Amino acid sequence: MASLEWGLWIEHRPLSLSLPLSLSLFLLLAVVDGTSDSLSWDESGYILYCPCMGRFGNQADHFLGALAFAKMLNRTLVVPPWVVYRHHTPPYTNAHVPYSEYFRLDRVLDFHRAVSMERFMGELAPRHWPPGRRVAYCFTAAAQRSADRSSCPMKDGNPFGPFWDHFGVDFDRSELLSGIAFSSNYKSQWIERYPAASHPVLALPGAPAQFPVIREHVDLQRYVEWDRRFAETVEREMENLLPRPYLAIHLRVGEDWRKACEMVRDGSVGPHLMASPQCVGYDRDKARTLTLPMCLPSPSLIASTVATWARAISARAVYIATDSEPHTRHIQAAVGTQGGVYRHRLRAPHTARAGCCGNTGPCDPP
Repeated sequence: MASLEWGLWIEHRPLSLSLPLSLSLFLLLAVVDGTSDSLSWDESGYILYCPCMGRFGNQADHFLGALAFAKMLNRTLVVPPWVVYRHHTPPYTNAHVPYSEYFRLDRVLDFHRAVSMERFMGELAPRHWPPGRRVAYCFTAAAQRSADRSSCPMKDGNPFGPFWDHFGVDFDRSELLSGIAFSSNYKSQWIERYPAASHPVLALPGAPAQFPVIREHVDLQRYVEWDRRFAETVEREMENLLPRPYLAIHLRVGEDWRKACEMVRDGSVGPHLMASPQCVGYDRDKARTLTLPMCLPSPSLIASTVATWARAISARAVYIATDSEPHTRHIQAAVGTQGGVYRHRLRAPHTARAGCCGNTGPCDPP
């Protein structure tokens, strides 16, 4: 990778039905939950959280960490929906897209027990986690933001308030956490302080995970598998619109990303920013220096790097997914007559890492 958020995907063969998150293809395709058996209450307890930091990529990173945390404590993970921000699209409110609209929830079960939040709230919560027994868990530092400095600010602001309101959840009291963290080093403390018998549902304001995702959790993406119909639809779209072999990149160079990279310029951030561990290494003490060109490459660097990879695989097309400037002309000039350059105009945050043309919009030649 030549930057934090623009990755390279080299495609020669038909799409496998099991794709890592870093090679994401996003279409909208409603599917069933995939876990239709009736639910029984898990006496080992549950982990519940709001995926309230960032868009899809951040939420996906956090999902992997939350899955590992639930496994560590032997609690069932309540899988939240994806929070999709519609700041520029009517009705300008967040959408809460069930996990199984894109991915197979039953595949997660191959690693650990899990249930969708929709089913948890609809089938289990009315009896086992009803109003009056809903406890919020947050760190003492977070409680300092509340008016009384002793309550978890679970619903303060967007997306926190809309997320819990979507499921009709209000909290009755707060349990403040201190001297503990989500790291595996604190496994025994979690189990001893918060046994499932007296703390059946650990409801957290955010994911019980680090960001960026830590090295130990990266491999869990193998359990995040596209729904079969979803993958087949994507494959048909690629066959129709992109000649093979092709090179696909997610190019993130918009205003929000530029602001993030300013922290690299002014030295206010260390080597780990967003997905930078992929570039500099996961060990903070041994990580290489994070540079501005890594974070925000110039148009000429983007074009030359893409052209190098395109030549390496004899690509007949270069596909660009972006929500900002695609630098199509620079890339086409660098690639030359070897192949066409195509771009996809992203219309929703969940398509931010599209690797092919989806049904959310056309694939436009330059």
